[in-house]
Amino acid sequence: MQTYDFIVVGSGSAGSVLAERLSASGRFSVLVLEAGGTDRRFYVQMPLGYGKTFFDPAVNWNYKAEPDLGLAGNVDHWPRGRLLGGSSSINAMVWIRGAREDFDAWAAAGNPGWGFDDLLPAFKALEDNQAGANQWRGVGGPLHITDCSRAVHPLTKRYLAAASQAGLPFNPDFNGASQEGVGIYQITTRNGRRMSAARAFLHPAMKRKNVRVEINALVTRILFEGKRAVGIEYLQNGETKTARAGREVILSGGSINSPQLLQLSGVGPSSLLGPLGIPVVHANENVGANLQDHVGINYTFKGRLPTLNQILRPWWGKLMVGMQYILMRSGPLSLSMNNAGGFFRTDPAAARPNMQLYFQAFSTVIPKSGERPILTPDPWPGFSIGLSNCRPSSRGEIMIRSSNPRDYPKIVANAYSTEADVAEMLAAVKFVRKIASMPAMADIIKEEVLPGPSITSDADLIEDFRKRSGTVYHPVSTCRMGPDAAQAVVDPRLRVHGLAGLRVVDASIFPDNITGNTNAASIMTGWKGAELVLEDQK
Repeated sequence: MQTYDFIVVGSGSAGSVLAERLSASGRFSVLVLEAGGTDRRFYVQMPLGYGKTFFDPAVNWNYKAEPDLGLAGNVDHWPRGRLLGGSSSINAMVWIRGAREDFDAWAAAGNPGWGFDDLLPAFKALEDNQAGANQWRGVGGPLHITDCSRAVHPLTKRYLAAASQAGLPFNPDFNGASQEGVGIYQITTRNGRRMSAARAFLHPAMKRKNVRVEINALVTRILFEGKRAVGIEYLQNGETKTARAGREVILSGGSINSPQLLQLSGVGPSSLLGPLGIPVVHANENVGANLQDHVGINYTFKGRLPTLNQILRPWWGKLMVGMQYILMRSGPLSLSMNNAGGFFRTDPAAARPNMQLYFQAFSTVIPKSGERPILTPDPWPGFSIGLSNCRPSSRGEIMIRSSNPRDYPKIVANAYSTEADVAEMLAAVKFVRKIASMPAMADIIKEEVLPGPSITSDADLIEDFRKRSGTVYHPVSTCRMGPDAAQAVVDPRLRVHGLAGLRVVDASIFPDNITGNTNAASIMTGWKGAELVLEDQK
């Protein structure tokens, strides 16, 4: 059995950062275990290629949630990255940190060091923002962030104008002084290629002698001596292997895999583990509980002007943008599907935004089997205005079904399970229609395709968003952080309550969800987590 100072389970957004930061001094050895394979794939590196990875089992866990009454009984598809870089290798690349109030609330809940002013230096240190440095943005860090303001589709300007006519101000930087308003999204790319956490952090770390990365290594359980984690067991190429951690085992599997591994290892609700024949190492009812997620929906329109549909749909258009990308690393394939977006309040009396907007200069009403039809959009000019809730009050859970680590856990999202979530979404979809009715957009809209002009009453609008909504892939809080072991899984230093030598460092530790896409905060958690680990080494 080989021994390493640190074993990091998972090479995703946080795990990649941990590998780089913990190994940087050369003092410590680090083993990274990734259940998936390499990220050296064309459709992973090409930004808009994530339409091809959306269902690809070679790089995607392809989880399914349980049938959800809140979603009219639908079974939601939950893609999660199963490769180096984790979900940062297959996501939409939008770089949103979250609101100041989000992190200040974390600190106020008894988590010192997690307020916005505490975390801003970490965000700035890890960033290399093309827009330049200021009091909010960082440059020179490992992670390049692209300013897309000159590259977006011309229709994006109409969206921004219509939103302004509807009362939302233009916001030049959602990671600046405030989030409210509409603007162009910054994305994690560099020179037309995806800037995943693996590209920014893990691959540079892999050049060091004190870092070892094992791919296709499915971790099956944490090894304990009493209440101390001392190593892990994993499957690789049909063989069961073990590795020992001289200092700490760190779980960075994300909001699904981290609670799953804890439960498989005897850390979780005793009422769950006992009937499955798993000896309880440490009982904690919060492992896998408190699941939070953002839920979204698109309103889709048929336009009078050409959209990306007319470029991405025909063979000659595919050839043109393909050549543009291969030769110049530019064009639609170098961007995210979300050119622009924004944040707004469904209630003007609210203190801050509670809804996020997304603008897509193409439409995908007509499905294509086996892939998200980003690269094969509808045959007519179409575009979508999407939105998702920022801090929903609905809560779900992720619990194992058996003691077999290959069995996928049971994901119960409980979307729209509170009256407050339903009420704010109803107000939000009405506001999307308001944006579409403004002169800048109404002039070029031929018809509303989804949900369609016949859907007007509150009851019909609610029925529609229950039927058509789904996750926007931001699950958090299943190993939530907090000072009270009766209500949390990890303490403010990310140490698992009641156990030694074991931390969780990924989005599962978020005490509550954040206002916006979760990848930036996940990467920051890896950076902050590494600081905490290194501070605690003697």
